[in-house]
Amino acid sequence: MHKLISENVRRVQLVRQEWKKSSYAISRARVLAWPGICVVIGAVVWGVTVTRIEAERSLLNDAALQEAGSLAKAYSAQLTRSVEQLDQITLNLQYFWETAGGLNLEEQMRRGLYAKSSQLRVTLFDSRGHLSQSTSLRVGDIYIHDRDWFQQHMMGRVDGLRINKPEIALQSDAKVVRFTRSLADRNRSFAGVISVIVEPQYLASFTDQESLSRNDFIALYRNDGEMLASKSGKGTVDASSMFTTLPAFQGTSGSMPLSGSWFPDSEPRVVAWHAVEGYPLLSVVGLSEQAYLEPFKSMREDYLRFAFAASAFLIFTAVFGMAFTAGLAWRKKQAEELRKAYHLAIDGAREGFYMVRAIYDGRSNLIDFALVDCNERGASLVGTTKDRLIGTRFSQLFTGNEASRAFAVFQNAMEAGFYEAEMKVPPENPLKVNWVYQKLVRSGNGLAITVRDISETKEHEETLASVANSDELTSLPNRHWLMHYLPLAVEKARVTGSMLAVMFVDLDDFKIINDTLGHAAGDELLQAAAGRIRSVVRPTDHVVRLGGDEFTVILEQVTSSDDVVRVADRIISTLHEPFLIAGGSSHVVYGSVGVSLFPEDGADAKTLLKHADIAMYAAKGSGKRHYCFFEERLSERLLSRMKNEKALQQAITFDEFELYYQPRVDTYSGELRSMEALVRWRHPERGMVPPMDFIPIAEETGLIVALGELVARKACRQLAAWKAAGMRVVPVSINVSPRQFSQGGLSALFASCLLETGLDSSLVEIEVTETCMMSEDSIVAEELAEIESLGIKLLVDDFGTGYSSLAQLQRLDMDVLKIDKAFTAQLDDSKEGEALVMAVISMAHVLGMSVVAEGVETRQQLQVLQALSCNEVQGYLISRPVPAEEVPHILDRRFLFTPAASARDEEFVR
Repeated sequence: MHKLISENVRRVQLVRQEWKKSSYAISRARVLAWPGICVVIGAVVWGVTVTRIEAERSLLNDAALQEAGSLAKAYSAQLTRSVEQLDQITLNLQYFWETAGGLNLEEQMRRGLYAKSSQLRVTLFDSRGHLSQSTSLRVGDIYIHDRDWFQQHMMGRVDGLRINKPEIALQSDAKVVRFTRSLADRNRSFAGVISVIVEPQYLASFTDQESLSRNDFIALYRNDGEMLASKSGKGTVDASSMFTTLPAFQGTSGSMPLSGSWFPDSEPRVVAWHAVEGYPLLSVVGLSEQAYLEPFKSMREDYLRFAFAASAFLIFTAVFGMAFTAGLAWRKKQAEELRKAYHLAIDGAREGFYMVRAIYDGRSNLIDFALVDCNERGASLVGTTKDRLIGTRFSQLFTGNEASRAFAVFQNAMEAGFYEAEMKVPPENPLKVNWVYQKLVRSGNGLAITVRDISETKEHEETLASVANSDELTSLPNRHWLMHYLPLAVEKARVTGSMLAVMFVDLDDFKIINDTLGHAAGDELLQAAAGRIRSVVRPTDHVVRLGGDEFTVILEQVTSSDDVVRVADRIISTLHEPFLIAGGSSHVVYGSVGVSLFPEDGADAKTLLKHADIAMYAAKGSGKRHYCFFEERLSERLLSRMKNEKALQQAITFDEFELYYQPRVDTYSGELRSMEALVRWRHPERGMVPPMDFIPIAEETGLIVALGELVARKACRQLAAWKAAGMRVVPVSINVSPRQFSQGGLSALFASCLLETGLDSSLVEIEVTETCMMSEDSIVAEELAEIESLGIKLLVDDFGTGYSSLAQLQRLDMDVLKIDKAFTAQLDDSKEGEALVMAVISMAHVLGMSVVAEGVETRQQLQVLQALSCNEVQGYLISRPVPAEEVPHILDRRFLFTPAASARDEEFVR
């Protein structure tokens, strides 16, 4: 033993001597590495900075093009409704002309069909071009026979509505746009022209005006290039063209950037256009480049400041690193490696120990290694004795591919100074064991190598890993395997600069299978689901069962998010197919998928898993059977949503809701005609919760179905109680959600409420949204038909906020149309708003519908609505929503204002 220690001491001394010879070269290389690395990093920083600046500018340009396209489309949709209303007016007048044998515009004005203050005016010219009737002009010697548009109508060249170019109005200096339609007598001969004129600002009114900056504009052109109206972002209406030369607008829609030479103010813009559906018109939107590139200036300065700061930091780092490395690196490395070499030399009892010498050719190329010393344990590991092994070259021990691999390891250890690893021994390796732990340390012109047999330990680990990492039911990897593997996969993706996706898959409504068919059937379905998910991913991807009905899929080497979308679609699609379980019965479950991406959504495995889980819950919240990518806002929203959803579910269970009632009265007499039931949540701690704080949550989570049933039954029971008390009750309208329609059973609910309370169906009304009314779902159509067959009136709520068409209103035969309060609010100071409300009322009356104006808050609004022949009004001017205990007082009063009071502009009695 003493001799062995002395020999090892001698080897350590040799190592010291050899190390000193190479220390200078090593230190110089490391010192010079600092400026080289910093230069490379600096180049990358500046390259990325320049690229990002250009990318941000490109993104802003693309965003401006997209925004302009969206605004053009929105303006086109608005124009479609406006022109459609004007077209409808001419059609109605043409219809009355042909069926009644004439028109009486004066009588229609007296009946309130045309407001005197409206921008819309109607005139009637006879077959010779003489003005015969008008809502605004004095009938006299006005002769327009020579006008081009009249000639076109007279010669029968106009089929339907003609939209004429702007002209100066008769008997005024105002520029107007004229909409005309031919009239025919009973012999189908030309009998004249009906004309509706509007001022350009009527067509240039845009509900999204706030989104336009000072130098932006909107404009309306005919297809032949004639401009009808325009408005700048300043809010001014311009009669001149917005272009120096009108561009060629290709197709029905599009967008493009234009230089300043196209515009009178020489301001570059992006321009988008969109055809007005059903009419030869084109909406055009121009967004100022100066406005939408304003954020780019400060962004560019920030990027440049960052690049300069990074450059300064890299210069400092290079100088400091060179100084620090030159002073300390050599001494620290020397001490550490000598310590490792010494311990390897004396650890001969349980490990194989080898000392090898590098062999070079005449040009200093490393070509082989010679074994100069070993211990008995080392010799036994290769199946020989120490005496026979010493002096052997490694080229004699290793052959084939194993020789190349072993030589590369030795060469790497010589260059780096150190190497260690666990290795599964291949068959061609001379070592006679299955697994080894090997450690190589450079010692002068050679290597000190230790090898330890770890075969038994590895076999034990593999057995435990197989049990610990495999799911017993599905044979898929389990959560334990995932928590070990995913960090390695993330690190690999970070090193290679590739994208990695983590997907959470949850089987929707799986609990129903367990509850109805038992856990054995549930286990059978889980096994089948696991097989399907595994079948639609790549062989290199991994499917993991987390537990219950939750699975995780790891997608590595992902090229783009589109690849992830395709996998998510395949998973959802394959799970949608019916499962044959429990003796051959067919059952359908669905899957919700949440996705997080590395590096966008997280830099570590824990974060990626959490974000994928959050995204999965968001997918479930959007109606299940969907996939959802993680977004930062989802985290806070999920926590808040879960808390509010739980509180709302408890509120429905324990009936924490109250109903308030808001009256609807006759517009002229103030007589109570109906009441709208409005739900309020009285929380035991928060007090009265506004509807906007819980109705959207109920809609998203599906709790609106249970809440809607609760409201319907409470309203019917309360109405029955008032009637039983001998009160003169009026109908009560109840709001229903589109989700209640789509799930079916709504007609059955109201039939049950009527049967339970004994109420006549005329006392119950249902308010539906435009969105629900426009649905093509057969279930919705069937429910509406069933409700109508019960004798319950149907009201279109908040009309004007959706996209309902006249055809749809007529087809569904709705009873009442409620104008949204946003339009009522414009009656105080907006002529455009008055014209729009007038058109809606006229349209509804033509279709045989009664009209209710919501949100009436001022006496001026009421007076305008009276002048426009609106049937009923509802709002704070009449009465705020009141609790049930205050309703008997309103029922007893009956008249909530007097006609005299409204006419004399006196205070309302509320």
